[in-house]
Amino acid sequence: MHLDVVDLRNFYYRTSLGRAAQRAIREQVLALWPEAKGQTVLGFGFAVPLLRPYLAQARRVIALMPGQQGVMPWPAGAGNVSVLCEEGAWPLETGHVDRLLVLHGLETSETPAAVLEECWRVLGPGGRAIVIVPNRSGLWARRDVTPFGVGSPYSLPQLESQMKRHLFIPERHRAALYQPPSERRFWLKTGPFWERYGSRISSRIAGGVLIAEFSKRPHAPTRPGLSETVRNPLRALDGIVKPEAKPV
Repeated sequence: MHLDVVDLRNFYYRTSLGRAAQRAIREQVLALWPEAKGQTVLGFGFAVPLLRPYLAQARRVIALMPGQQGVMPWPAGAGNVSVLCEEGAWPLETGHVDRLLVLHGLETSETPAAVLEECWRVLGPGGRAIVIVPNRSGLWARRDVTPFGVGSPYSLPQLESQMKRHLFIPERHRAALYQPPSERRFWLKTGPFWERYGSRISSRIAGGVLIAEFSKRPHAPTRPGLSETVRNPLRALDGIVKPEAKPV
């Protein structure tokens, strides 16, 4: 089930833990995509905390929010770029997106296959997607006091397998949220330390979220009937006697 947009906004922008989570995830996304000059960048779910660094440089930034979640105007103090949409029917042309960020859009969806089909459709040739999901092995997925405790968490093999079924190729992965999901002052103050050194432990197990990059794989070329023809070749020449060589 999707979270309400008001709850997501309050977590990321009005709580110390949410601001820490936003900062930690965004640092890892920027490590993968440091710039997007002249590109179209799309966010789906509640990806707006990660889109702000691209507003000044990207050709276009769009934030799609599913109807079950609700929508809010964003960014504050500037022209709105957020749009309400159906999970399986995005109001975008096919193949026009260069970069796609999915946050709180896959693990909470009741139709993840439809979401991934739209991800594939809107990405252009050479397009890349970063999907952020709760880590099944992490602490954050085990507590419902944050948005990462809602929905279906993933292991990295599970996420990659699902993406491959929808014609995406795994490229790189990272993790974030190594600090415990706690509002206590000690954990918030030492959060940067845990994020800095957490990846040395494991990017698959210890982090609270998985951050995986995928590229779009084009459809394999097909020729209707070709495989059947090869398996059952024509027998037009059957019955013709092979000519014998005459003795010299």
